[in-house]
Amino acid sequence: MIIVTGAAGFIGSCLIGKLNSEEYYDIVAVDDFSNGQKNKNLEGKRISARVERKVFPGWLKENHRFVQFVFHLGARTDTAEFDKTVFDELNLNYSKEVWNSCVEFGLPLVYASSAATYGLGELGFADNEETIPNLKPLNPYGDSKNDFDKWVLLQKRKPFFWAGLKFFNVYGPNEYHKGRMASVIFHTFNSVKHNGKMKLFRSHNANYKDGEQLRDFIYVKDVCAVCIHFMLNRKHSGIYNLGTGKARTFLALAQNVFRALEAEENIEFIDTPEDIRDKYQYFTEAPMQKLRAAGYNKEFTTLENGISDYIKNYLIAQKYL
Repeated sequence: MIIVTGAAGFIGSCLIGKLNSEEYYDIVAVDDFSNGQKNKNLEGKRISARVERKVFPGWLKENHRFVQFVFHLGARTDTAEFDKTVFDELNLNYSKEVWNSCVEFGLPLVYASSAATYGLGELGFADNEETIPNLKPLNPYGDSKNDFDKWVLLQKRKPFFWAGLKFFNVYGPNEYHKGRMASVIFHTFNSVKHNGKMKLFRSHNANYKDGEQLRDFIYVKDVCAVCIHFMLNRKHSGIYNLGTGKARTFLALAQNVFRALEAEENIEFIDTPEDIRDKYQYFTEAPMQKLRAAGYNKEFTTLENGISDYIKNYLIAQKYL
C-alpha cells in the first residue's frame, strides 16, 4: 500500500497517474476532498481508498502495517497568503505529525519541500543541508517549508529512509484548479488562446533585459520519476533539489508556447507590480549534483519538449495525466 497526501492536487494526482501506469494500484489518496474541481484530477485513477486529511493520522495508526511507502505532498502552496497560522497548521505541524508517524511505524518517507526556501538566493541554491538554517525565504509559505526542513535536520529519530525534495518551478497536467497559482505555461497558454498575446514582466534590474529573467522550470513528469526513484532506491536520505539544473528565460517559455500553438508571437511587457518588485527573483537554478550522486541518472525533459507535450497532449484537449 502506497500513501499519497495531497492526492487530488497537481503533483500528487500526477504521481498517482504515473504509479498506475507502472501497475501500482494499491494507493491510498489523502486530501481534503471538498474541492470538486480539484477532485477531477483523480477521475479514472485506480486507488484503494480515499482518506480525509484530518483523519489520516488516526487511520495510519490503525493501518500502518499494510503501508510500504509514504509520499507526503500535501501542503498549502499559496505564496500570496500571509496568514502564518495557516502554514503553521498545514505545512509545519501536520508534516511533523506525518514524520513522527513514519518514525513510530518504521515507514519510508518522501516529502515536498520547495525552492521558495532559498528566497532571493543570497546564499545560492545548493542543496547543502548546512546552509538551511541560514536561508531567508520571502513569504510565509517559504518560511513554513524551511521551518520544516530545519526541524527535520534537528531530529534524532528519523525514518529509516527519508528524502525532502525542494521543488523548483513545476509545470504540467492537472493544474487546472490552481487559479493564479498555476504555472506560467498554463497562464501563457490561456492568454494566447483567448487574447492572442502574452504579457510578461518588464525587467527592473539593469543586469537583465525584459523577459530574460531566469527560472528553473521542471516538468511534473520528471518530478514523478524522481519520487518513484526514491521509492525503489531507499538509500541516501537527505534534502535534495529537484529542478533541471538549467535555468531558462520567461521569453523562451512564452516563445515555446506560441510555437506549440502554431500562433504568431505577440509578447507585451508590463511593469512588475511595486508590491512584489523588491522581492522578485531574477534567477533560480538548481544545482543537481546531489541527486545525481544519489543514483538518479535519467535526463530531464527540456523546456521545449515539456511545453510541447503539455500543450498538445493535455491543455488543448483539457486532458489529465
